[in-house]
Amino acid sequence: MGTVTIGVSIAVPEPHGSLLQERRAGFGDAAAHGIPTHVTLLPPTEVAAAELPAVEAHLTEVAAAGRPFTMRLSGTDSFRPLSPVVYVRVVAGAEECTRLQQRVRSASGPVPRELQFPYHPHVTVAHGIDEAGMDRAQKELADYRAQWPCTGFALHRQDSAGVWHKLREFTFGGRGTVPPQASPADDHGTLPTR
Repeated sequence: MGTVTIGVSIAVPEPHGSLLQERRAGFGDAAAHGIPTHVTLLPPTEVAAAELPAVEAHLTEVAAAGRPFTMRLSGTDSFRPLSPVVYVRVVAGAEECTRLQQRVRSASGPVPRELQFPYHPHVTVAHGIDEAGMDRAQKELADYRAQWPCTGFALHRQDSAGVWHKLREFTFGGRGTVPPQASPADDHGTLPTR
């Protein structure tokens, strides 16, 4: 059966997700349309395809123990020069994301992944592009704001072209598959008008 590359993440729901994905593409990030807008819980990780049922069972348990929480994004920052990334900051929900990713990567689970850098929840809006594009992303999204209720997370698989596809969603409290996350009608992501 071979191996597959998987990732676990919290989706940034509509209309925020598409807006940030389009902005990311506009900054010159060619990978933007192959990566749904998200907050990572498990970075790209290679596993045996035969292990997917065990991974799904583990994620079901992690989700069952979780509870919904508020996610709020506000402003930008960068991992430069350590890593060529500009991101929108997670200002509410960061502690919950940190606890979730620890459970997902638990040494007792099927994906006990060590991280290259300390975990820092964020939403990437530019990665590996030229410095001018990075600077533009950091400046133009500096006033960006969004908020939504986080009710679960998803397992994704990367194809040979580098595009990510959702395999399954997991809802907190063990209620089954998560419906598409809707944002409150009066809570749209905002961009500066300058």
